[in-house]
Amino acid sequence: MPLVSGRAERAAQRVARLAESVPPGSRLGTKEKLRKLCGVSVGTFNEALRLLQARGLVTVKPGPGGGLFSAEQSPMVRLGNSFLALDARAGDVAEAVRIRDALDPLLIEDALWHASPADIAHLRRHVTAMEHAVTAADPVAFVQANWRLHAAIASISPNALLGSFYTHLLDVIESRTRTVLPAGDQPLGDYIAHRHVLHRDLVDALDRRDREEAMRLVQEHNTALGTVASPTAPLDPERPGRGCLTPGP
Repeated sequence: MPLVSGRAERAAQRVARLAESVPPGSRLGTKEKLRKLCGVSVGTFNEALRLLQARGLVTVKPGPGGGLFSAEQSPMVRLGNSFLALDARAGDVAEAVRIRDALDPLLIEDALWHASPADIAHLRRHVTAMEHAVTAADPVAFVQANWRLHAAIASISPNALLGSFYTHLLDVIESRTRTVLPAGDQPLGDYIAHRHVLHRDLVDALDRRDREEAMRLVQEHNTALGTVASPTAPLDPERPGRGCLTPGP
């Protein structure tokens, strides 16, 4: 789940407005026509298309007469997309993170009850990716692996509304993230190393079905950082508004 470029986000928003202006099932045009309309490269438009499909706004049909079509949105998709109307102000993104933090314990409860051995193995692969990013001193890769881990935990929940709502919040946070910068007195490398250990221990607790330890780690995860910064201040890798990520346009 790579970081989303500002151009891809703007292209997605332009096509989304077009899709919302016509009845569901309407043909919007070919990929090439819409790419030229947005004035972006093929790679950037493919990135925008990924966002549009993830948000349930368009469908793609191959062959003659194919192209992009406006999608029928379920109430759950409309609910999630309402969060994507947030602008790029750090305070708005911080609110999305605050809601995400409040949902974390619910998803951990579900994972404690429903995670299969295959689910745990999947979570460990994301933790390993985080470890590799720490070793490579690559904070951007660390953030990406971290978000993938949180999305994977959400996917375990049998509550489709909760899981969809949470992943839409992650989408908001990711789509408003531009880059990673050092912040505070603690070296960024030390900080992400500490966060890797915290997430590794959380997955271990899920594997053991250790509810007390899992909940303690979630509490530490969501309270270990400082106060919300101003929109122009550096932001935190996991919590925009608190330390190391800067919001994109």
